[in-house]
Amino acid sequence: MRRFKSWWGIGLLLLLSFEGRAQEVSEAEESPKNLEAVAVTGSRAPVQLGQSARIVTVLDSLAIQSLPVVTINDLLKYAVGVDVRQRGVEGMQTDISIRGGSFDQIAILLNGVNVSDPQTGHNAADFPVDISLIERIEIIEGPASRVYGTSSLLGAINIITKTSVGESALDGAGASGGKPFEGEVSAHLDGGSYLTFGAGTGTSIRTGDWHNSLSLSYNRSNGYTRSAAGTLNGDFQSVKAFYRGGYKELFWQAGVSLKDFGSNTFYSARYDDQFEHILKSYLAIGADVSAGFLHLKPLIYWNHTQDRFELFRGKPEAYPFNYHRTNVLGANLGAWFETVAGRTAFGAEFRNEGIVSTNLGEPLSRPDGVYVVGLNRTQMAFYAEHNVTLNWFTASVGLTAARNTGSEEGWGVYPGADVSFRFLRDWKIYLNYNASYRVPTFTELYYSVGGHQADKNLKSEKMHAAEVGVKYLRPGVRAIVSAWYHYGMDLIDWIKESPEADWKSVNHTRLHAFGQELTLRLDFPQLLGWSVWQNVQIAYSHIDQRKDVGENVQSLYALNHLRHKLIVQTDIRLWSRLFLNLSCRWQDRVGVYERYDGLVPTGEFVSYTPCTFLDAQLSWNADNFRVYFQADNLLNKRWYDYGNVPQPGIWFRLGASYTFRWN
Repeated sequence: MRRFKSWWGIGLLLLLSFEGRAQEVSEAEESPKNLEAVAVTGSRAPVQLGQSARIVTVLDSLAIQSLPVVTINDLLKYAVGVDVRQRGVEGMQTDISIRGGSFDQIAILLNGVNVSDPQTGHNAADFPVDISLIERIEIIEGPASRVYGTSSLLGAINIITKTSVGESALDGAGASGGKPFEGEVSAHLDGGSYLTFGAGTGTSIRTGDWHNSLSLSYNRSNGYTRSAAGTLNGDFQSVKAFYRGGYKELFWQAGVSLKDFGSNTFYSARYDDQFEHILKSYLAIGADVSAGFLHLKPLIYWNHTQDRFELFRGKPEAYPFNYHRTNVLGANLGAWFETVAGRTAFGAEFRNEGIVSTNLGEPLSRPDGVYVVGLNRTQMAFYAEHNVTLNWFTASVGLTAARNTGSEEGWGVYPGADVSFRFLRDWKIYLNYNASYRVPTFTELYYSVGGHQADKNLKSEKMHAAEVGVKYLRPGVRAIVSAWYHYGMDLIDWIKESPEADWKSVNHTRLHAFGQELTLRLDFPQLLGWSVWQNVQIAYSHIDQRKDVGENVQSLYALNHLRHKLIVQTDIRLWSRLFLNLSCRWQDRVGVYERYDGLVPTGEFVSYTPCTFLDAQLSWNADNFRVYFQADNLLNKRWYDYGNVPQPGIWFRLGASYTFRWN
């Protein structure tokens, strides 16, 4: 508590000079970009940002430019309800969760296409798109199965790319006409600590009814850790490529992500020379067309992953490599129509998930090389939803009925309702209830090697959640307070009941979680006419979870949530086009882990300790050119997101970017 009070003082000092870029936007009138026409996630039928009956967090292109980040994973650290846990840097070994859940319990979407990984959520953050092509990221906190189906037990993250200058992929889908030829080309280059190097380029072009965007990037580093033998074990290199095109109501996209990285203690602290190779590819084609009064949104997509895990790097003779190959084929057909009573949406989704592997699944009748086991299952879902939008009232009510062929549980029905009321002009209250579910990943069902014992009979997770929120919105002021309650059943976790025991996947019987979030933002130019210190924002979240487990039981995921998270940021215009961004985060994680002495477990359990992080970016922002210097963890704190995996101290990066636009 003493440490919290001292850094609270520092946070208040930073608070006095803030120009917040990472915004929790919910009303169109708040943005100079006039976001009223922007469609956001949160319901099956199209809904404008200012009319949504649910709070949607938006990290926009301004946040990307001003914050000291070079990856999407780092950007998500500044969303107050999101927990980004790392074993490395720059997204190489990153797990993303929402509201105290695990990384398997959220849905990841790319321009509305579900790219979640059924093998393991460890691979879910392998985004194929370079950050320069990102228009915005939308985050829904809380159960979202009614909208996104499987995996979205506790929320969803939708990454939206650019199609042309000032327009995103979702905003531009179905648009036609416009200027004959407009677009932009950008390139960036950076380098930093531990021989880190990154380069990328992106372009977005619109020609009449056609729009195309493309990004390419490369990153590498020697890493900040070494094995006990003194060899590299945190090094990485990655290549990403992404393309999106469209013509009138049609769109298509394709992406590739290739990562090779030393994963040191990825699955166990006993082995500090692990290695991972992951190749992911994505294809999708869809449309948004009208057939009379009916609007149709067909979509077909394919996600492919090849994964090789090495317990001993480059030494298959010491322990055989694990190979996995997954294929996901999905087809969605959504429809909606509008009457005087509101908008009604309905549709069906089918998603086939298959894996062949060296150790995940049942024996194959016809082995394919190293692949001797595998599994195939199909997720089927049907949904219906009705939306009512008035000047003072918005409501969205619906349900999803779903079944997975890999489970004996049969059909399940998951209802939900979101309601908002505007009163006294500047006030708005939000109320919602949603039920959700998640089927186990292939890893949770079958990973029974290396000190792990999986249970192939795991049940699907279920969640019931209620939330209430109040917003006060007027020119120059935005205040948001929300409280939520989650009741979970059959939640899945890997636990260890004694130092000698194996990790095993289990269904916890019950979970009770209660949380609160607060965001306060002041716009000084509107309030006081200031120009140097423009905005101030502070965001805080608290989570209290109760689960029936024994004493000294280790949990890999579900019992290691962030109890407290505080974010304070500031942008200061030092001179003309010279800006300084300071971002302060304080977090307190619950849970215990077994301490290791080198590679040997000691049998001693220790708790995570609170920690404060101060990151900075100094940038010169011309019309088309930027030069920036970034520094992470300026306080040089020693900290842990996962037990026995120390995170880096001060990390520096110097970079530049150039953008050429025409219209």
